[in-house]
Amino acid sequence: MKKGLVFDLDGVITDTAKFHYLAWKALAAELDITIDEKFNETLKGISRMDSLDRILAFGGKEDIYTQEEKEALAAKKNTHYVELLSELSPSDLLPGVHDFLEAARVKGIPCALASASKNAPMILDKLDVANYFAHVVDPATLKKGKPDPEIFLKAAASINLAPEETIGFEDAAAGIQGIKEAGMYAVGLETTEKLTGADIVVKSFNELDLDELLTH
Repeated sequence: MKKGLVFDLDGVITDTAKFHYLAWKALAAELDITIDEKFNETLKGISRMDSLDRILAFGGKEDIYTQEEKEALAAKKNTHYVELLSELSPSDLLPGVHDFLEAARVKGIPCALASASKNAPMILDKLDVANYFAHVVDPATLKKGKPDPEIFLKAAASINLAPEETIGFEDAAAGIQGIKEAGMYAVGLETTEKLTGADIVVKSFNELDLDELLTH
């Protein structure tokens, strides 16, 4: 029996990818780099600085900026992103998420959030689901980003469970890889990306039965 749940945020609980894309696209344009939605898919699940590095490399500008300048660029993107998020509300929860979290609460199943987003606590508040999470992993404490399993191992430890006692939910291939390397059962939320390695892939939480899932 599984005893805990570990969630990614973007593409799993809500879809803020469109806001990330708009903010990254605007910043890239300022740097004379053009990115499209297909390229934006390669940024899913990775940190802000790693995303910036990929954009700069894509535009052939990876050696132009100092670390301090890159941090300023990333902060500028984040400010724009947070402005775009100002209208986020509980209506932006993905299908079935609220009922699934409520079912976990009723059963006393602890939940942790394993997201690379430094804005995760604010986003959970806007979605009115922060109370469902016993812990939110702080990405600033991580040495490595996904697909490294570190964030998932920390999430499991934060709710006092071994990785094999938990179920992880992801929509990105890098995240699924991290979940599996951590030793967890992996649920993939269907996306344009092939979720190789997931134990089960569903279109939404409406397809999942918590009692059945916990038996894996």
